[in-house]
Amino acid sequence: MTDQTVAELLAAGDEALAEAGFRTGDFGSAREVLEQAQAKADAAGDDASRARALDLLGMLAHYENITRLMTGGTVPAEDIEAEERLFRRALNAWQEAGERAATVQSLFGLGLVYQVLHRDWSTAMPYFWQALELAYAPDSGGDLYLRSEVHRHVGFYFLVEDEQPPAAVQHLQLSLDLREEFGDPRRIPSGQVALARAELAAGHRERAIELLANAVTQAREAGLLAERIADAERALREARGETDEAQEASGEETQEEAGEVRD
Repeated sequence: MTDQTVAELLAAGDEALAEAGFRTGDFGSAREVLEQAQAKADAAGDDASRARALDLLGMLAHYENITRLMTGGTVPAEDIEAEERLFRRALNAWQEAGERAATVQSLFGLGLVYQVLHRDWSTAMPYFWQALELAYAPDSGGDLYLRSEVHRHVGFYFLVEDEQPPAAVQHLQLSLDLREEFGDPRRIPSGQVALARAELAAGHRERAIELLANAVTQAREAGLLAERIADAERALREARGETDEAQEASGEETQEEAGEVRD
């Protein structure tokens, strides 16, 4: 693996990260590959590759942190700070490389830190708005999945914070469309679940149920993490008006209601 180029290591690390985040929950191999990529970029003085490695390591830290939330745990303050440092270092590295449009991932990551982990929308949104603008810049690279993620979290803002369901539907439909164009079956069910919650808030119950039924089926077919499948199943029961007795007894919020939305 050490004979691989930095670009090859970054591509392998990105794929390992997606597999861990959506299917296995084991981030060890992704971290190993991305740290090798960072070290190789550092040795070569390659600022752009170093920035990309730091962005991906930041996303790895975020996936680990939200996995804890998904399983009912909490995230220690030092882990939140470590995630934020990675995104800030990546942002600085992109700026040093003179690649402003490439800062989308870093800005988006900083938005995630504040929105998901601090539940601080007022601090998160300026990062998301900047990321959304740059995601469509001519020299942005046209990353479909990253665009999808930015629209997703702007959509969550309109769903759970600003409470404008039609605007939420607009952004979350764009997010799902981009996921489907990207074509990775691991990432589509979460887009369907998010859009369904917005459609439900907008009063479109049948559309929400259709989306959620598809999400449950596709999440199972894609072999996603049990927590991700359970989230889609729970959302479908709620949309159908079926009581989730365990949640009702404990008074738990859904992750979207709590602001702990995930990728």
